[in-house]
Amino acid sequence: MLVEERRTAILNLLREHGKVRVKDLSRRFETSEVTIRNDLKQLDLRGLVRKSHGGAMPPETIVVEPSLQERFRSHGEEKRRIGAAAAALVKDGETLILDSGSTTQEIAKRIKGRQRLQVITNGVNIAMELVGVRGIQVILLGGVLRDNSVSVVGHFAEDMLAHLSADKLFIAADGCDLEFGISTPNLEESRVNRAMVRIARENILVADSSKFGKTSLSRIAAVAEIDKVVTDDRLPDEFRAALRARGLELILA
Repeated sequence: MLVEERRTAILNLLREHGKVRVKDLSRRFETSEVTIRNDLKQLDLRGLVRKSHGGAMPPETIVVEPSLQERFRSHGEEKRRIGAAAAALVKDGETLILDSGSTTQEIAKRIKGRQRLQVITNGVNIAMELVGVRGIQVILLGGVLRDNSVSVVGHFAEDMLAHLSADKLFIAADGCDLEFGISTPNLEESRVNRAMVRIARENILVADSSKFGKTSLSRIAAVAEIDKVVTDDRLPDEFRAALRARGLELILA
C-alpha cells in the first residue's frame, strides 16, 4: 500500500470510529508504530487529524464565537507581546487595515506614536482606541454592527473596501489550519475579512499559538495568501517548520 493510500485509509477509519490508536493501525496495516506515528504527524500538520496520546482524534473545530470580552481574557499576555511585535512592523505614513478583535486592539494601543497613519477598520473597539490620536486618521467601515464582536459587517463594508487600498493588513483569526487556511465562525465576518485581504499589499496574520491546528466554519484566506505570521513563542516546532517551508516570514513574540 502506498503512503497516501494508507493515510487516506486512516482518515476513513477515523471518520468511522471517531478515534484511532497507533497500535491498532500498526497491526491493521502491517507496518511499524514509528511509521504510523509519522503518518499521524503529517495528517496533523495538514489539519486533518488532531494527535492525541497513543493515537489521533478528529481536528478541533471552533463552532461558537467568543465575545470580545472573552477574547480579552484569553491568552492576554501572549496577545500583548504579539501586539508589540506587530506594531514594530508599522512605518510612518502607511495605510493599515486592523481587523476587529482583541489582538489587533493591542496593535492599535502601540501605534499611537506613529505619524501620518491611516487606519481602516471594521472594529468599533479599534476606532475607539484610536479616536482623537494625533497623527492617525481612522476610516471606520459602515454596515451592520455585530453585538458579539462590536465589528461592522455586510455588503456596505465590503463595497467600501473595494474602493480602498492599504499597505498592510493585520488580521486575527479563530483558527489557522495549514490546509484549510485561516477561518472564523461567522460567515459575514469572513466576507469582510476576505475583502480586506484582497486590497492589502501585505497580509499579516496575528494569532496566538492556541489558534493553530484549529478550523472554523468560514475560511478567510488560504495560508498561501498570508505574507507574515506574528504569534507567540509557544508555537509548536512542527508549525514553525511548516510555515517557514511555505515561504512565510514567522515572527515569534
